[in-house]
Amino acid sequence: MDEEMELELEDAELSKAIARVYNDARPDQLDSGTYFGELLRLQSELIKLQDWVAHHGEKVVVIFEGRDSAGKGGVIKRITQRLNPRVVRTVALPAPSDREKTQWYFQRYVPHLPAGGEIVLFDRSWYNRAGVERVMGFATEDEVEQFFQDVPEFERMLVRSGIRVVKYWFSITDEEQQMRFLMRIHDPLKQWKLSPMDLQSRVRWEGYTKAKEDMFERTNIPEAPWYIVPANDKRRARLNCISHLLSLVPYTDVPHEGIALPDRVFNPDYEREVLPRDLYVPEKY
Repeated sequence: MDEEMELELEDAELSKAIARVYNDARPDQLDSGTYFGELLRLQSELIKLQDWVAHHGEKVVVIFEGRDSAGKGGVIKRITQRLNPRVVRTVALPAPSDREKTQWYFQRYVPHLPAGGEIVLFDRSWYNRAGVERVMGFATEDEVEQFFQDVPEFERMLVRSGIRVVKYWFSITDEEQQMRFLMRIHDPLKQWKLSPMDLQSRVRWEGYTKAKEDMFERTNIPEAPWYIVPANDKRRARLNCISHLLSLVPYTDVPHEGIALPDRVFNPDYEREVLPRDLYVPEKY
């Protein structure tokens, strides 16, 4: 359990006054015992899912979208915590370069799509065009309209090629985002998470709401529907999202060869070299 506690330290706000206000306002948060027990159980199921995907050469894309501070990164960390990074990888692309801005819009995302036996988690995705790029004026209305015309067929192409496409939107209230931003401002360990774009999202809350509604209306297709995750309670959001993801894939146990530790081979003529001390990391702890 120490590993889980270490990961959960990211939620241990250094500003005790703000943390107290935050917790007092949410008396119905999921308790730690239930949360950690269920998280461990679900993570064991994720390992089975991972093995099934690798064994059968399946291809899975999971898209995580939502407002800033909605908890996308937190659930991605819990999903990947115990999985093989050669099978399950996270893609979080930076802002496009000048060259990428001249490409077909989906071009920078295509190289990151999964091959057989892989799961790719997009921490934000091509839906940037329907959200931040639209609201902040980084894309013209013509570019946004072209995106809305293209994305349903793009995703249908992915599904026809054998990729399972799952799309999650993490939903929080205005008041919850305000509190989480304040906590980041007063927590030195989290201030790096606040970008100018994040701060603008507070100013443009209603603009993001309208953009989200348009996005749902025009991109919620049967082949790749949207799933909304209520995320005011981070713990419940993580468990609900992971549980739902597992329910969407018909994974089963796969055969594993037995593992036996081989005997150590000893060479009586081998002598270990004594290495210089300056090659070693200082033992401060």
